[in-house]
This record gives sequence, structure tokens and C-alpha cells, in this order.
Amino acid sequence: MLPAALRSDTPAGRIVPPSGAAARLVPLTSAAMALLAVLAVAVALAAGRIADRWETGLAGTATVRISAPPDQMAAQVRGAIRVLETTPGVTLVREMSPEDRQALLAPWVGGDLPLDTLPLPAILEVVEGAGGVDAQGLRLRLAAEVPGAVYDDHSRWRVPLVQTARGVRTAGLVALGLIGAVGAVLVAVATQAALAENLSVIRTLRQIGARDSFIARAFVRRMTLRTAGGAVPGALAGAVVLAMVPTAPGGLLDGVAPAGADWLWTLAVPVVAAVVAFAAARVTAFRLLRRVP
Repeated sequence: MLPAALRSDTPAGRIVPPSGAAARLVPLTSAAMALLAVLAVAVALAAGRIADRWETGLAGTATVRISAPPDQMAAQVRGAIRVLETTPGVTLVREMSPEDRQALLAPWVGGDLPLDTLPLPAILEVVEGAGGVDAQGLRLRLAAEVPGAVYDDHSRWRVPLVQTARGVRTAGLVALGLIGAVGAVLVAVATQAALAENLSVIRTLRQIGARDSFIARAFVRRMTLRTAGGAVPGALAGAVVLAMVPTAPGGLLDGVAPAGADWLWTLAVPVVAAVVAFAAARVTAFRLLRRVP
């Protein structure tokens, strides 16, 4: 059930003239704020998904790169596999095939590069157990037994990427909070302007016995409905923009558009905007009415 201040059949809802600067300002600004809020929510959710994907997708995995002359490569690979298989915490070791390395390099050098003509290193994929491995100790063993092997647990570049993605998520949430704060200020300013434009109406209502709560409901209802009326098309416009974002797997913008239940957050933006407007208009109306003689 709607609050009394928002019901269309209340007498208080019919005492505020529908014209004025606030009638044009509030819907337009709320539409713009709702669009920005939808985009901020999408960015925050996408950054969170990307951070989780990078962290879980690479956690517990590592690679060993082996560089050696062609006549020593096989012996170096066998030696590295022997070291890894006897290392506590290592659950699986697999040498990448030429096809796997071709797929790994394809995004950078193209898919038709003849790898057999290039002196590429051998790569071993390593899967670690839940407890992980002693990375420093493993590096020392490899350096002693397989001089051409380099152990890489991806933490050197994975951790900064995850931290960056989480920072983007935090920035999106901060932006969302700022959008809500600016929206509340705009509603408060519009409510104040509407009250100032209708001082004669307010004084007349007081003379015939109207209480401040009755008068405030009129302005609160007007501002809340105007905010919601602007936020709905603004949120829909934001949803359309997100739906147009390319979602090719592995692409730069993959994961930016909401997926599944994440769309519910975009639909909640107009509701949140109406709640913020209701609170801001109510506080402003009662505060200013106490100053009206």
C-alpha cells in the first residue's frame, strides 16, 4: 500500500498547482540521475564479476616456462616434471601441446603463425592443491636441477588486476552514492522552490485550519511522483544502453552488461529514487513549513 502522501485520491494531493519550475526540473534531473545510477550499478557489478573471475580462474594454477637448446629441451622438460611431481602441494602437471600454445598466442600474433619454426619455450601447466605450494622453495629446486625453468604463479600480474577491478567496483559504488546524494539535494531544492512559489496557498490553508502535516503531504507527493516519473524512463534508457554493449566471450567488454538476476538491480533504481525523493522532500517540507509565519 502506498503511503498516504503518495495516494492520488488524497485531498492534500490536489492543493499544489502542477505548474512551476520544479515541475520541469525534477523529472528531467531524475531521469538523468537514474540513467547514471543504472550505469554505475552495472559497472560495480561487472567489476566485481571480473575480479572474482580473475581470482578464482587463476587461483591454484601456475606455469613453468622452460628455455633450453633444442637438443636439451626434452631432458629439461622431464627434469622439471620430476621436480614438480615430487613437490608437496602440486596435484597435476601437464605439458602444453603445440596446439595449446598456438591458441595462447593467437590473440596476439594471429592464428596462422608457424610455431614449429620459432624457438619457443616449453610450458608446463601446474595445478596446486588447496594448501598451495612453497613457491620460493620450488623456484630454488628448479634453479638447481633445471636451470632453464622459471616458475610463475601469476601473482605478479594477477593480484594488481584483481585489486584494480575491485577498485573500479568501489568507485562505482561511491559514484552511486554521490548520484543518490545529488538527487536528494535537487529534490530538496525543488521542494523549497515549490514551497516558496506557493506561500499564499500555504497561508490560506493555515487560516482555514489545515495542519502542516496535511500541507507537507501535498508537496511530498508531488515531488516523489515527479521523481519516479522521471526515473522510470531514465532507468529504461540505461538498460537499453547496457543491452547494446557487445558481449562477445573474451572481448574487452565481456561481462559489463548485467546477466540474470543482476537486471533486478537496474529495475530497483526507480524505486530507490522514489524513496530518496520521498525522504528528502518530507524533511525539507517540514523544516521550511516551521519557518513560514
